[in-house]
Amino acid sequence: MKTNTTKDRVFQLCDLVRETGYAIHRYHGPGHLEKVYEAALVHRLRKLGLKVEQQKSLTVYDEDGTIVGEYIADLFIEDQLIVELKATRIFVDEHVAQLLGHLRAARIEHGLLVNFGSARFAIKKYAMCEPGPPRAGFLSSIFASLCVLCGHPQC
Repeated sequence: MKTNTTKDRVFQLCDLVRETGYAIHRYHGPGHLEKVYEAALVHRLRKLGLKVEQQKSLTVYDEDGTIVGEYIADLFIEDQLIVELKATRIFVDEHVAQLLGHLRAARIEHGLLVNFGSARFAIKKYAMCEPGPPRAGFLSSIFASLCVLCGHPQC
């Protein structure tokens, strides 16, 4: 079981990413390629002393623990937070599905979806919780094990 200290650290990291991302959005505004925002976020978070890995290769596991491949996360912060960046008008279901798939497959508990592409900065936090008993339907099983956090310190 994760300690409150670990959970508190993740929330602190999320706050730093949110504040830093917002500052970047205010300075650069929308309209740049995703890569520009990624480089700016990496630069500023590293200046704050955080371990930030860019285009990090993470192992993908099958349900029984077998390694089935790898994928590349935009950012991996402090070995515990996946950050997927977008530069689009709005978040769409596919963006959320991408992050959830990455969290589940890499067995990482926390992730952020960040959008710099609209006039309004957007960030959403997702956390994979312990899966409960199986429910009917594919989407039900995904959402049964997903806990969406809106900045409140609870899971």
